[in-house]
Amino acid sequence: MTENTKPTEPEKEKESGNEATQSILDFGSAMTHTPHGNVYCLTIIGQIEGHTTASNNAKTTKYEHVLPLLAKLEESDEVDGVLFLLNTVGGDVEAGLAIAELIAGMTKPTVSIVLGGSHSIGVPLAVAAKRSFAVPSAAMTIHPVRMSGTVIAAPQTYNYFQRLQERIVAFVSGHSQISAEKFQSLMLKKDDMAADVGSVLYGEEAVRLGIIDAVGGLSDGLACLYRQIGKDES
Repeated sequence: MTENTKPTEPEKEKESGNEATQSILDFGSAMTHTPHGNVYCLTIIGQIEGHTTASNNAKTTKYEHVLPLLAKLEESDEVDGVLFLLNTVGGDVEAGLAIAELIAGMTKPTVSIVLGGSHSIGVPLAVAAKRSFAVPSAAMTIHPVRMSGTVIAAPQTYNYFQRLQERIVAFVSGHSQISAEKFQSLMLKKDDMAADVGSVLYGEEAVRLGIIDAVGGLSDGLACLYRQIGKDES
């Protein structure tokens, strides 16, 4: 009496496919093996969730997931470059800055593409990569720092707001071509939004002002990433 043995290679491929699918479901991420190198694609979407959990019906990017993942990607020999796809409404300022600082500190080739929108704290996230792109229809809202919950009306509170805003301005101006003064003026612009202070920029305008490096989509971002990988290898 004989028993059929299970083929090993197809099972491995099946397991690999399941892992890739689960990674997309859990983290919005995927690894792609290309002739140019291994590219890890990571999405930053919805609300940047900080120390407080967002509502159940909100799409979120959780910093406690992203931070260790970025550290892992930086150390991994299997990853040659990282592509960030952004469509975020903003969210927790310190969580967003933490993610942006980690992206900016990576030595691996990195490219970001703004799709849909990268608003509020999404602006530092967009400029954190070594090269940034935005599709023509992308939008970026720039406004002063806000805080929800109980706010104590004291000079120290306003001083904290100002210092936090200065951190954001310094990061954006330090990782893009826009000056701190110009970015600050966009934050405080009074005639661009009906019931708020700030500015709404679209893809080409964000490039013209020096916040984003170039107008482009997926093919442009990947081509740039491949060039970075090629330079690293040479």
